This record gives sequence, C-alpha cells and structure tokens, in this order.
Amino acid sequence: MLDIRRQSAEVRTGIVGTGFIGRIHARAVRQAGARLVGIAGVTMDSAVDGARSLGAEKAFESAEELIESGLVDVLHVCTPNHLHAPVTLKALDAGLAVVCEKPLATDAPTAALMAARARDTGAVAAVPFVYRFHPMVREARALLTELGRVSLVQGSYLQDWLLKSTDDNWRVDPKRGGPGRTLGDIGSHWFDLVEFVTRDQVTRVCAQTSVVVADRVTSGPVLTEDLATVQFTTASGALGSVAVSQVAAGRKNRLFLEISAAGGSLAFDQEDPERLWLGGRTGSRTLVRDPMTLSPAAKPYSPLPAGHPQGFHDCFDAFVADTYAAIGGVRREGLPTFEDGERAARITDAVLQSVRDGGWVAC
Repeated sequence: MLDIRRQSAEVRTGIVGTGFIGRIHARAVRQAGARLVGIAGVTMDSAVDGARSLGAEKAFESAEELIESGLVDVLHVCTPNHLHAPVTLKALDAGLAVVCEKPLATDAPTAALMAARARDTGAVAAVPFVYRFHPMVREARALLTELGRVSLVQGSYLQDWLLKSTDDNWRVDPKRGGPGRTLGDIGSHWFDLVEFVTRDQVTRVCAQTSVVVADRVTSGPVLTEDLATVQFTTASGALGSVAVSQVAAGRKNRLFLEISAAGGSLAFDQEDPERLWLGGRTGSRTLVRDPMTLSPAAKPYSPLPAGHPQGFHDCFDAFVADTYAAIGGVRREGLPTFEDGERAARITDAVLQSVRDGGWVAC
C-alpha cells in the first residue's frame, strides 16, 4: 500500500487504456505533478504507441503486467466497461489505489462488489464524475442549502455523436458497454450531479427508453438505448425528470440541471459552465464565476481570474489532484468514490428494470 506520507509529485501512476479518455487522464496526471510510469493497451503495439504519445516512461504488455510490476501506486482504468471490474479488482488486491472510469461496472451487484473491496482494502478508489468540479456546481451546492426545501429537479443530458447509422462505438455492444448504454455513459453523470448538488438521493424511478437507430453499419442491430426519459422521486420528497440522449441533433455535450426550491431556483448548463442562473419570485440574475466573490466551497476550484474561462480539462485536473491528495492522506469534500459509482449503477439498473416492468422501481 502507498505510504500516505508521500506527496503527489512522488505518486507513481499507471494507465490501462490509450483512447480519448486515457489521454485526458494522462494530462491530468501530469498536471498533478505525478510520474506517469506505465501504459497498458489492447496490444503491446498500442501500449508502445500510447506510452510515446502520452509521455509514459514504459509500455506494458497487459494490465496484469502493469499491476504486478511493483512500479505504480495508483492505476487509472480507462478500458471498455466490461473490463472495469476484473482490472480494478486485481489492482485493489495488489494494494493499489484505483481511479476507474464510469460506469463503475455494467451492473449494480458488480459495482457493489468493487465498492466493498475498496472498503476492505482501505484503498483510495475514485470515479471521475468530474462535473462536480466545475466551480459553479460547487457554488450551486453551497447556495442550495440557503434556498429551503427542494420541490423539483429537472434537466437533460443530450449528445448527437451516435445520430447516424454510420456512427458506431464499442459502447453500442452490450457485451462491452453493458445493458444500459446512454444511461450508464451519460445518465450516470447527470444523476450523480443531482445527488451531489442536492445532498439528496433518488429513491424511485419510472422510465422509458428508445432505440432510434435500429441498425448500425459496423455492428448490426442495436440492443441498447439511444435515449431515455426518467421520472423520479427523492428521499426528501422532491419530484424529478430527465431526458438523456445520444441522438439529439446539434447537441454535443449538453448536461443541463435546474432545481426549484422554496426560496428560489438555480440552473447550470455544462456547455456554459462559467455561469449559474439564480431565479427568484421578484427577479432573477446570472452569477458569473469570479474567485473574488465565490463561496469558500467553490473558490478552491476557481484558480483562474474572472473572464478567463475554465472547462472540462480543469474539472478533470481538479478531480485527479483531489484523488492524489487523498492518496497522500488529505481528504477533500466532494471526491466521488466507488460508493458514488455504486449509487449510479443502482440507478441505472432500476431504470432498466422499470422499462422492463413498466412501472415504478425503488433504487
């Protein structure tokens, strides 16, 4: 197990996976001042290419070789979803800290097993629900405590990257992506943000899903949902609804969240992350990110002066920095852990059961 006295500059990191998200992780690792020791890919050739392009010290033939090398303290799992559990469990059993991409697992029982294993080993185990790290999300969370009882939560997460039959990806295959594709991929982000900002939990769901593109050129008939609409209730009694889609033409990565409470409303749009809309009975206003005026909860995540836009990379950098601080023994509020990954998997499973059964399901 990693000596907690180490500083992040001494953390030795390995990454499994060399695709888009692996590159994002590698950048954040460097920003945290850690050593990117090794990369493992699907093949040795992909690992060599990945190590070269991502700036790693060494390429490894397999995830197992990287885990067993004794050269890394933390493993970032950036593989297709069906490999998350086996790679992560091996890493935890080897005494490593783990950062595992979402969805944590392709079903809730496996996610629960992974969370339990992390608890048993005492390892730092984090899931990159990185939208938590937008400063204006932290500001929304802080402000909501002053607005009283939440009555309504609504929003959407819309993309269009799978709009055409010629668009394809391993996530469409349920054997690799899991049975809940759009729900697990982007719905998990939305529900995590709801529970984080409101400090409340979704308790029941009622859902519909749809396959819009029935056949894709490279993978054939589509078995996982292109879009879903979900109604839900929370533990505090709030009502909610969300639409998630990967076939919403013109929408690239629009996560939108609006919350109505007794003393006012607020809304956040991930594609316009520098602003937070605040609604009131006698007037509404837009709050612009400014570290000079942000709450103590949001200010640490706003390193740039007002007018210098922050975005996705900054969120990811902050997430990895907080994860590595935890590895060093410093726990920071809001770090998404495997317990949060398990929560998201439970909601996804409940939504899919609701679709099958045609009614409300507890989660």
